[in-house]
Amino acid sequence: MMLQFLTICWLSLFHPFYVSVTEINHNAKNQSIEISCRMFYDDLERELNKTNHSQIDIVKPKDKTEVNRMITDYVKKHLTIKADGKILTLSFVGYEIQEDGAWSYFEVKGISKVKQLTVHDDLLYPAHPEQINMIHATVNGERKSTKLDNPEADASFSF
Repeated sequence: MMLQFLTICWLSLFHPFYVSVTEINHNAKNQSIEISCRMFYDDLERELNKTNHSQIDIVKPKDKTEVNRMITDYVKKHLTIKADGKILTLSFVGYEIQEDGAWSYFEVKGISKVKQLTVHDDLLYPAHPEQINMIHATVNGERKSTKLDNPEADASFSF
């Protein structure tokens, strides 16, 4: 039993996994929707460089404004959220690197209540056929989650 566990652990070192996490939170007090996306920063950086035909470093950027633009454009192209049938326009708040992850933050103001969220999330799908995207949505303290396996990219939550 222990040998099997050690073998699985050893093999996992040589078989990378690709997972992103998108958190969508309705903030009733501020009448906003707050979105955060976590991707492995090396995967995101590679995809940004490929998409923009550039060579940026998102951990220690020479031009933070340019990196902000690239992240904003990339996420907006690959993440679409509708609240009660209305497409939300994501406003970029910023990003930060935590350990091996890049967290990017967005906000949508003027959303007093939400009954349904529809999400299209194909972040990093072009880069990894085995990409998995986790989505967590919270409205009125009720949290719902789903997992999307590439190429599946659509999810819906009712509250």
